[in-house]
Amino acid sequence: MAGNTRFCLAIMAAALAGAASPAYADYATGLTPGITSTSREIYWLHSLAYWVCVAIGVVVYGAMMWAIARHRKSRGAVAAQFRENARLEIVWTIVPLLILVVLAVPATLTLIRMKDTAAPDLTIKVTGQQWRWRYDYLDQGVGFFSSLDTKSVDASKLRSGIDPAGVPNYLREVDNPLVLPIGRKIRLLFTSTDVIHSWWMPAFGYKIDANPGFINEAWTRIDQPGTYRGQCAELCGIGHGYMPAVVVAMNPADFDAWLATKKTEQASAAAGAERQWTKTDLMAKGQEVYGRICAACHQPTGKGIPGTFPALDGSPLVNGPVSGHMDRVMNGKPGTTMQAFATQLSDVDIAGVITFERNSWGNKTGDVVQPSQIKAARK
Repeated sequence: MAGNTRFCLAIMAAALAGAASPAYADYATGLTPGITSTSREIYWLHSLAYWVCVAIGVVVYGAMMWAIARHRKSRGAVAAQFRENARLEIVWTIVPLLILVVLAVPATLTLIRMKDTAAPDLTIKVTGQQWRWRYDYLDQGVGFFSSLDTKSVDASKLRSGIDPAGVPNYLREVDNPLVLPIGRKIRLLFTSTDVIHSWWMPAFGYKIDANPGFINEAWTRIDQPGTYRGQCAELCGIGHGYMPAVVVAMNPADFDAWLATKKTEQASAAAGAERQWTKTDLMAKGQEVYGRICAACHQPTGKGIPGTFPALDGSPLVNGPVSGHMDRVMNGKPGTTMQAFATQLSDVDIAGVITFERNSWGNKTGDVVQPSQIKAARK
């Protein structure tokens, strides 16, 4: 009993302390207009429906209050005796029908415009994969994965000692954002390689499901430069909360320059896979890939999480034949959370991370895996 009393007193003290220095949230109604014509039309439709509902509420509840006050028993009101009123039946059928038409016509026209993906200036395929997005600029020869940034990954690790509040855009930042030009019509194709994901970008005004084996499409035309953030809005597994989507909108000239740079980078990466890498360079590349992709599960120390994710430090697989290690990284392990990274990482990335894992912590195999070996294993 005394313990309960102390608990209640502590709660009251906390409440009083909070009352002394209250925190106020921003008071607002409705949605945000967004930065595309589609989002602004949705905003307008939402506002229209909202105020129609307000008007209906005022009329209906006003009439109810007036009737209750005017015809109350204390004023000697006597209830009328009737069963139906044809005129009233017609009125309250026609009026709601007209209201629905007023709402349905603009909503239908907006839906038709939202589905019109014809004549795009740029087409991009968005592929969901546990737990990252891949963006392929069709007809441009550019494609890359977009994963949670390393600062958020580090802060999210068990007993990391990093305060998430001190990480800018915690769990909402990525290493490679989707870059788009403003003022151009962009067609987006959505699919998935594993489970159902959902690409939600509030500033664009829509959320599109990415289903395995199917293609959904949408389009957008961004009006102003900036960085816009969204996320996967479908519960897609244990890493669902670590799958943000970030869009960087640029002026057309800046976008064209970025696209040219990206093409050069990817050409250089392809050429780099053909040369012999030193162990030092592969270890550096592998450490970067491991910290970005693998450490969230297997931990920075390689110890894993007992009962959930296996340790790589001292692992028979890591210290065994190189071929088995390559197969596990590239093809994953069915029935577990170990993904297949053959389609997610480049030859250099895979060669680097395998070399790093085989020569880190207590693992001292001395093996060096070249990108050419990964390339050969893909065939």
